[in-house]
Amino acid sequence: MSKREYQVCSNCVMDTSDSKIVFDEKGVCDHCHNFYENIKPNWNPEGNPEELQRLIDKIKKDGQGKKYDCLIGLSGGVDSSYVAYCAVRKWGLRPLIFAVDTCWNLEVADKNIEKIINKLGVDVHYEKINHDEMMDLQLAFFKSQVPYQDTPQDHNIFAALYNFAAKNGFKHILTGGNYSTECVREPNEWVHENDITLIKDIHKKFGKKSMDHLQLCGMFKYRLYYRYFKGVELHKVLDLIRYKKAEVIDELKREFNWEPYANKHFESVFTRFYEGYWLPKKFGYDKRRAHFSSLILTGQLDRKEALEILKNPPYSEEIAMQDMEFICKEMGISVEEFKKLMEQENKTYKDYKNGYKYIHWARNLAKIFGIERRNIR
Repeated sequence: MSKREYQVCSNCVMDTSDSKIVFDEKGVCDHCHNFYENIKPNWNPEGNPEELQRLIDKIKKDGQGKKYDCLIGLSGGVDSSYVAYCAVRKWGLRPLIFAVDTCWNLEVADKNIEKIINKLGVDVHYEKINHDEMMDLQLAFFKSQVPYQDTPQDHNIFAALYNFAAKNGFKHILTGGNYSTECVREPNEWVHENDITLIKDIHKKFGKKSMDHLQLCGMFKYRLYYRYFKGVELHKVLDLIRYKKAEVIDELKREFNWEPYANKHFESVFTRFYEGYWLPKKFGYDKRRAHFSSLILTGQLDRKEALEILKNPPYSEEIAMQDMEFICKEMGISVEEFKKLMEQENKTYKDYKNGYKYIHWARNLAKIFGIERRNIR
């Protein structure tokens, strides 16, 4: 089978590192067409005040007589920080903040969380991930040679939030997910997430410790049981307001002396290393292409500027080597052992037991009902 000729979209910056990308005769990719055909007609970048007010009223009504009326997961990043700020200061809600110590948080993330919590005067629940079990699971994922190394951390954050909400009677979770900065979703070959079948199989093959103290939450549990039997609803509130990244960062700086990160999701040492080194060096995937393409399509970044930024690596080799050394120390292996891992044959989720067909089915169903409009494949 001949290697595909390299091509980058003429409208955004997605390229043939997405092996299933399709271009039209003008060189415009299917991610762009999906945005113009499915997202843009159904989303108002200036917000939807009527729908927002209906949601706020419902949350307040459901929260009557309770100490808190909603739950907000806070990472210290721009999206979740702005959700927390708006919920308290602009919408008059009474959230409980849910923060997770992933074992990898950068100091800037912890400081941002502290600034938001202290100035808003809100309560916070801290969830600490079991260090030894998480290190073992993350090492197992490195040994599996799959691209998406954030699965253990991401899933535990997600599962901990949902499990806590259901256990403690929360009906509303406010999330920072949005079309403005995330309308282009990374392809499945780059990012395959929330698959507990995959997690369990990789752990069985390469893990040495138990997962007894780690959190899991399968698709049917959170999409069906928690939603329809426990009444837990997830709300992407940023889609209901004007949300421009540069404007929001300036506002957070003014209000909280909030500090931005170098790249999206760089609030974690592990995520910074995986996205900035493991993915591009081993697989040739650069997640900035999806992040920048979202901003290009929503008019927040010039394509030429994005292409110039992409000429440079996500972060410096010097910091990457420092991160590698720290990560190896935490996982209990040498840098030499890790470098040998990186040289082994690349794998995908398809090389292990996985729940893709069920996840794919659920996503298709979500598209039918208009819950999900992004191009996910």
